[in-house]
Amino acid sequence: MIRFDKVTKTYPRAAGATALRDVNFRLAKGEFAFLTGPSGAGKSTILKLLYMDERPTSGEVRISGYSSDKIKHREIAVLRRRLGIVFQDFRLLEDRTAEANVAFALEVIGTPRANIPGKVARALTQVGLASKATALPRELSGGEQQRVAFARALVNDPFVLIADEPTGNLDERATRGIFQLLREINASGTAVLMATHDLALVRSTDYRCIELNHGEIVFDSADAPKVEVEMD
Repeated sequence: MIRFDKVTKTYPRAAGATALRDVNFRLAKGEFAFLTGPSGAGKSTILKLLYMDERPTSGEVRISGYSSDKIKHREIAVLRRRLGIVFQDFRLLEDRTAEANVAFALEVIGTPRANIPGKVARALTQVGLASKATALPRELSGGEQQRVAFARALVNDPFVLIADEPTGNLDERATRGIFQLLREINASGTAVLMATHDLALVRSTDYRCIELNHGEIVFDSADAPKVEVEMD
């Protein structure tokens, strides 16, 4: 479903800085994987390449049949409608209610107006915010605002959820709640690729971990040898 083949990304205006160097990995349908590594390791660059905000300098990114080599500009919007994208800073419209923020994601792609209320209600119920549908962002906690962002990302039934540090601005309790939501989203069949600095969160699960450093994959738990324990 997602494939990186020998992907390198450099930024000429940054004195030839290399953000990624010869990156290779696959993400299967319905899989959950963490992207970890220090700041500047290349995590956000990988996510930007996935939703085609950037193109690789060399190599190829493929996602659900679309190739970074061949995708046309008008096709990028079509691809993004099939992706759920969540950021650290929520990016909600401050003058719109929770339900209006979620509805906006449907309005911009031309969803028939009659279909919008039902889809919005379902998405807010999925993230546990049905009772806060008419609240403005300033009336919600940080964790609740992030849940609205998740509802907005999920309202189009994406095949993969791309999350860039979604718990970075949250306290420990809100982080646990958001991560449980991610687990439920994944259990429903949606693939999840989550960039995070929270190693305690990563270590608390057996989900796949892809670690980056200086633009290279230095560890991928999918490739790690399995340890068999012999029972007496």
